[in-house]
Amino acid sequence: MRSTIASGHRWRERQLNDAAARYIHGHHESVLRSHGWRTAENSAAYLLPHLVSGMSLLDVGCGPGTITAGLAARVAPGPVTALDSSADAAHRARQEISARGNVTLAVADVHALALPDDTFDVTHAHQVLQHVGDPVTALTEMRRVTRPGGLVAARDSDYSAFDWYPRVPELDEWLARYRRAARAAGGEPDAGPRLAGWARAAGFTEIVTSAAQWRFSSEDDRSWWAETQAERVTRAALGRTFLADGADEGDLHRMADGWLRWAAHPDAWFTVPHHEILCRV
Repeated sequence: MRSTIASGHRWRERQLNDAAARYIHGHHESVLRSHGWRTAENSAAYLLPHLVSGMSLLDVGCGPGTITAGLAARVAPGPVTALDSSADAAHRARQEISARGNVTLAVADVHALALPDDTFDVTHAHQVLQHVGDPVTALTEMRRVTRPGGLVAARDSDYSAFDWYPRVPELDEWLARYRRAARAAGGEPDAGPRLAGWARAAGFTEIVTSAAQWRFSSEDDRSWWAETQAERVTRAALGRTFLADGADEGDLHRMADGWLRWAAHPDAWFTVPHHEILCRV
């Protein structure tokens, strides 16, 4: 069993390093609606072949619980613990997974998990490490609570590689403002390519990398994606973050209109690239 003597030191270090880290998307309905589209199949396909019935699993940053539900179905009747740092997201997740008897839900901080060493066969995090103040400490904690021989799985996007057509200028402005705001909040929007390096710094030596993407190109997918992004800018915490960064209300509505104008183009598409890691403990 790995020692936890340094846990107090890690907690104090996290308090310093994570002081400015905050989740700039917030938990407005538009954000949770967008996150609720995610499933184990479209967001954790790289992990699914490694799951078998009876495994114990920790889902860190579970959000509304739609990915958790799919993972829980794969390992049932194995126990699943789903964690999120937001009570609002945890409430939404409770609604999603309430019918699953093998899932326990809690509010927790990935930097300092109140869980014993060597507890889970698999620990999973989807689009979490880009939002935390210290991703190496987070991965170290995920490694600590995973049994020897188990897997730690993480997937994060790379905002620097987002791509779309047609090149609507307002989307370029949105992306530049987002990347600047995310870093100012203590996160790393281009986390995907950094995952393997962070994992090595957390003590992993056996790391398998992969990549995948979401692509929104059908009329329905474009409309849904654009509407959620436009609403995030004008009605959710992200818009308030942009205002604090020097934007005005006119800028917010202009970016929102840009999203809708992009979606209306019959040949439009948008891709979100993801990097993935599977780390053997």
